[in-house]
Amino acid sequence: MSTSMTWHETATRINQFYRLTKPRVVSLIVFTAVIGMFLAVPGAVPLDILIFGTIGIALVAGAAAALNCLVEQKMDAVMARTKGRPLPQGKVSVPETLFFLLIVGGLGLFMLYHWINELTMWLTLGTFVGYAIIYTVILKPLTPQNIVIGGASGAMPPVLGWAAVTGDVTADALLLFLIIFAWTPPHFWALALYRKNEYASIGMPMLPVTHGDQFTKLQVLLYTIILCVVTTLPYITQMSGLIYLGSSIVLNGIFMYYAVEIYRNYSDQLAREAFRYSILYLALLFVALLVDHYFFF
Repeated sequence: MSTSMTWHETATRINQFYRLTKPRVVSLIVFTAVIGMFLAVPGAVPLDILIFGTIGIALVAGAAAALNCLVEQKMDAVMARTKGRPLPQGKVSVPETLFFLLIVGGLGLFMLYHWINELTMWLTLGTFVGYAIIYTVILKPLTPQNIVIGGASGAMPPVLGWAAVTGDVTADALLLFLIIFAWTPPHFWALALYRKNEYASIGMPMLPVTHGDQFTKLQVLLYTIILCVVTTLPYITQMSGLIYLGSSIVLNGIFMYYAVEIYRNYSDQLAREAFRYSILYLALLFVALLVDHYFFF
């Protein structure tokens, strides 16, 4: 009985540390990084690079998420969306979180340096600093443009995957970066619209709080138009073919529908649906890039 309880308690503790890494967010990061690996080569990605590159990037991304939780624990305790996280709930302590993220992040960087290449390690470290320090500590509480400027770090995963395979960053890799960079504002501002009161309650200068709903809805629409234009570039530059083009047209059409409806007939429910769709949109867009890459015609 005591052994059973010990295992249960251990599993519960491990799960709390796992939750610090924001696994749903990190899964999308790792997914786009892996797609970047496959798009970088005409054939298969070497198995060792695929395994160690994926694990290394995932560990550093998880460490960045844990640092984000550490910095924002007081604000997380106020917001309904985040008050159930381990730190606000007291399930893990500040020293434990700091030790955890240093070990996990350090291990990830070591793996990238030792088994992948130095460029990927430095780019991943730069992404960590960009998200966990520049975005979380400096930009987020300072400016309503935080998600635009800070979006650069969130757009890096496919570049990291590309660099892991090739040891280089090419124009095609930067196109993948540009897609996620353009996707981030309409994705996040849809969330900010229906969470506006929570952000206002903690003094976070999100765009709906500082500039109002109407201005934010217009920005969602304008950035969605930019996103639709940007996502045609892989076809225009011949990085991809008709499979991707057709898929992007359909996916962009649905995204544009949400953006127009948010602007014209806003409701919190519509903004929630748009936010959820935006996650599916990015995943399917990168799947289309991958399928097109191996079945180009």
